[in-house]
Amino acid sequence: MKWLEALPENRRRGSRPRCVLFTDGGRDEVAARLTRLVNLPGVGVSPDDEWMPYGKPIYENGPWDDAPIKEAQLDKQNRLELSKNIRKNLQDWWLCCDKGKAITPNLDIAATCQIMGKPGLLLAEAKAHKKELSEQDKCGAKGKNYKQIGQAIAEANAGLKKLTGNSWNLCRDKHYQLSNRFAWAWKLASLGIPVVLIYLGFLNATDMKDDGELFHSGADWESALTKHSNCIVDNSCWGKSIDCNGAPLIPLIRVFDQPFNPCA
Repeated sequence: MKWLEALPENRRRGSRPRCVLFTDGGRDEVAARLTRLVNLPGVGVSPDDEWMPYGKPIYENGPWDDAPIKEAQLDKQNRLELSKNIRKNLQDWWLCCDKGKAITPNLDIAATCQIMGKPGLLLAEAKAHKKELSEQDKCGAKGKNYKQIGQAIAEANAGLKKLTGNSWNLCRDKHYQLSNRFAWAWKLASLGIPVVLIYLGFLNATDMKDDGELFHSGADWESALTKHSNCIVDNSCWGKSIDCNGAPLIPLIRVFDQPFNPCA
C-alpha cells in the first residue's frame, strides 16, 4: 500500500488509513456505504453529496497529491461548503485570536447528507483500539483561546442539559476530544444544521494488536465507548434524536470491519 507514504508516519495504522479506505471508491458506492453506516430512516447520503476524506491520495509521476485524505475542519472553506456566515460563527464561538493559525477540531469523516428532509452533516469519530479512548487528552490551545474553548464547551454542556433534562459534564480539561465532538455537534444543530454524530469502532484492527485491546464485535465497542463516556455524556442519548430548536442532533454508536493490510 504505497499510498500510505502520503500519511504522516505515526498515522499509517489504526483508524486513520481505515477512514481513507472507507471513503475510497465510486461516488455511488461511497454514498451507499455512508448511508448504510448510519442505518436510520430519513437519513441518507447521495452521490451528489460531498465527504472528507474522499479516498486515497493520488500519485502521478511526482509528489503525492494528498488532497483526498484531508480531514475536515468545519470552520474552514472545504468540500463541505458550509456558508461563510456559518464558518465565521463557528470560529468566533471557538476562538478569539490567531484565528488563521489556531487549530479547530479535525474530523475523521465528515459528509453532507439529508436528515429528515433537510440538508445536514454526518460527522464521525473513529477508533481502532481501546487506548485511543483516552481520558487524559487535553486541549492544546493557549491563553485567550484556551479560555474561550472552555467557555464554548460549557455553553454546549448547558445547552444539552437543558434540552435533555439529564446530566452532562463536557469538559475542556478531561475527555477533551469526546467533549469537543459533542460541543461542535450541538453548536451546528443550534445554528439550524441537523447533525448525525457517529462514534465508529473499526473491528479487528490487527495491525494495532500490540498497541491496545481491539474491538471484535459491536458489543466490544459499545462497552468500551459507554464506559469512556460515562458521567461525561448522557449515555441515554445514544441512538436518540435531541431536538435543538428544530434541528436534530443524533448521536450513534456504529462499527465497521474495514479490511486493511499495511504490508500489501
